[in-house]
Amino acid sequence: MFNANLHRRNVLRLAGAGIAVGAFGSLVRPATAAPTTLADIKKNGELRIGCEAAYVPLTFRDAKGEIVGYDVDLLNILVKPLGVKALFIDTQWSGVIPALYAGRFDMITTLSYTKERMERVLFSIPYADASQALLIRVEDKDKIKTVQDLSGKVLGVKLGSPGETLQKSLDADMKAKRGAGFSAVKTYDDHPAAYLALGQGTVDGVLNTVPTLAQVLKDRPGKYSIVYNVATQNWHGFGFRKEDTEVAAYINEQIRAAKKSGEIVALQQKWFGLKMDLADQPPVFS
Repeated sequence: MFNANLHRRNVLRLAGAGIAVGAFGSLVRPATAAPTTLADIKKNGELRIGCEAAYVPLTFRDAKGEIVGYDVDLLNILVKPLGVKALFIDTQWSGVIPALYAGRFDMITTLSYTKERMERVLFSIPYADASQALLIRVEDKDKIKTVQDLSGKVLGVKLGSPGETLQKSLDADMKAKRGAGFSAVKTYDDHPAAYLALGQGTVDGVLNTVPTLAQVLKDRPGKYSIVYNVATQNWHGFGFRKEDTEVAAYINEQIRAAKKSGEIVALQQKWFGLKMDLADQPPVFS
């Protein structure tokens, strides 16, 4: 996730790259910065894509160390008409937006929509689901059909995750509708630890995004089940510098073409084992 409090070394690096850093670490693109065009990308022979290669099954490293995943397959399709290579650059996620504006790459992948991010970058239309869902034990699927059914039960979340933030509003809503919220919320350093606790019966549900939980189901068939519609639906989009409108428009055009041809659905079935409901436009935040 984007961290506005940039480390001093990053501030110096960005300043050297011609990026002005203002109050609270906000980035100001120089007024003279020329937009990247499709002609530039064709000339370079590659579209450079910033990612964190640890997000299974969207972008991650396989046993050979190669970056693979849903995003990789999709972007290889999207850039094909340009005759260029999709080059994935593994990047520390906390600095991915500053690195975009420093010119390290042309776009960011696996970027979920938030009001703050939409003020900083130009987003594509959605290409993957990023909604929160609830992982439960398969034997509980007839008892826990909505998140409200966790009233009086134990929730597991990862420290610093969107699920940890979301659980507060879920708990309040549950108290209003059911008279009791979660009996406890247990926090873990990573999601695999929370899944293990779920399997052992220490917690009754774990919050995470739909793509990640779909992978958990594929890895452990018959052990878990997913409860959808936990909160407001959200998606992943590709992020671009605000001035790079031509590149963003091209990617949007290609996403629409992949949806129409069915290629995007085929990739979803391959990597997630399900078809995703994708909005036609980015969400609007008030």
